[in-house]
Amino acid sequence: VDLAVERRNGEFVRSLITAGRVSSCHDLSDGGLAVALAEMAMAKGIGAELDFMDVPGAHREIPGDMPSHAFLFGEDQARYVVTCPYDEINQLQKDAIAAGVPTWHLGSTGGEALILPGEAAVSIAALRKTHESWLPDYMAGKAA
Repeated sequence: VDLAVERRNGEFVRSLITAGRVSSCHDLSDGGLAVALAEMAMAKGIGAELDFMDVPGAHREIPGDMPSHAFLFGEDQARYVVTCPYDEINQLQKDAIAAGVPTWHLGSTGGEALILPGEAAVSIAALRKTHESWLPDYMAGKAA
C-alpha cells in the first residue's frame, strides 16, 4: 500500500472517530483482522460474527483471489475495522465509497463469542483466559 492510500484511509477513519460515528476502531497492522476482532471483543466483552451481510456497495465475501488466512491475518498499515450503530451502516458505506476508501461489511457484533467463517465459535471468556494466561504459563514452564 502506498503512502497516499494509507493517508486517505487513515484520514477517513479519523474523521469517523472525531465525528463520533464509530463505537470502536482497530487498525490491522499487528495480526490482521482476526486478531483485531479478538482484541476488540476482549476489550468490550462483546462478541462478533463475520457473516458478510448484504449492504449496498459493500463487498460480501473474502476476495476470490485471496486465501482466507491472508484476509483474516494479513497485516497492513492502511486497513481498519470499525463498528457503528446498525442504522448508520448504509451512510458510512456511502461516505467511504465517496472518499475512495474500499470497504467490506464484515458482519455484526453481539453475543459472547467470536465467530469467523467456517470456524467454530470461540467464547470471549476463552479468548481472554488464553490471552492473559499464556505468558505466566510459559514462564512457569507449563506451555510449550
